[in-house]
Amino acid sequence: MISPEEEEYILREAYVPEHIVRLMVGISEGEPYLANGYVFFAKENWLIFIGYPVAREFKAEDFTATLQKTIKQFSPACTWFIAPEVPDSILAAARQRESDEYYKLDLHSYEAPKDLIRQIRKAGKNLEVEKSRKYTPDHATLTQEFLQREKPSAKVKELFLRIPQYVAHSQTSLLLNAWDRSKKLSAFYVVELAAHKFADYVVGCFSKENYAAHSSDLLFLEMINLAKENHKQYIHLGLGVNEGIRKFKRKWGGIPFLKYEFGELSDESKGPISWIKALEAKL
Repeated sequence: MISPEEEEYILREAYVPEHIVRLMVGISEGEPYLANGYVFFAKENWLIFIGYPVAREFKAEDFTATLQKTIKQFSPACTWFIAPEVPDSILAAARQRESDEYYKLDLHSYEAPKDLIRQIRKAGKNLEVEKSRKYTPDHATLTQEFLQREKPSAKVKELFLRIPQYVAHSQTSLLLNAWDRSKKLSAFYVVELAAHKFADYVVGCFSKENYAAHSSDLLFLEMINLAKENHKQYIHLGLGVNEGIRKFKRKWGGIPFLKYEFGELSDESKGPISWIKALEAKL
């Protein structure tokens, strides 16, 4: 269990979204722990290990030793881990592996591209932006439309479906909503503000049934302003995922800044793994 003092320490030093305890607990419902500078979450027969050490540089030997000790202590049926690299000893035992990069938008002296600002001003004439802590039936409807249209993987779908419980759990989460003149929801973002150094873009989606041009860009600019108002150094934009998402992040000035590796370790003798595999979307 993580104490309030430990959580505050983690938030001061956080540099990946998975360090944000209330975000991860809100989505996974796991119990948070801190051991040897590493944050991890456990419940029932699973474990999520965040291999980005708090307040110090990553060292492969240290990561391997702490991960192995934690697995021995909790004896999970399935362990998911993320880290900037995967040591050979762990890689040999991993059933899955995914590679990507984290993106961020540095807010120091940042100025949004002028062509985007012109487009957003036009969009703003037909849309009203709202900051809210309430996930409404309109958000649920838009989420379902988005999921049916985009047909994402099961893990991404599960992440979106768990947003209501996460928002209810985290008092530092915020919804940015774009409403059209008919009071219909055109797009929304979910942003997390708990980390001291950065604002975290959690998820976002837009409607084609209630389509409004540049609604996502309008909310992106609102997210930038929100981060600046809260004295954040940068916005953590998450993973690159695919070329379309990378292109959107790059057009705003987002850059890759940290390697990301995901892996899974399973002990099939201990029974079926839980739904938590859906968290690969966030990890």
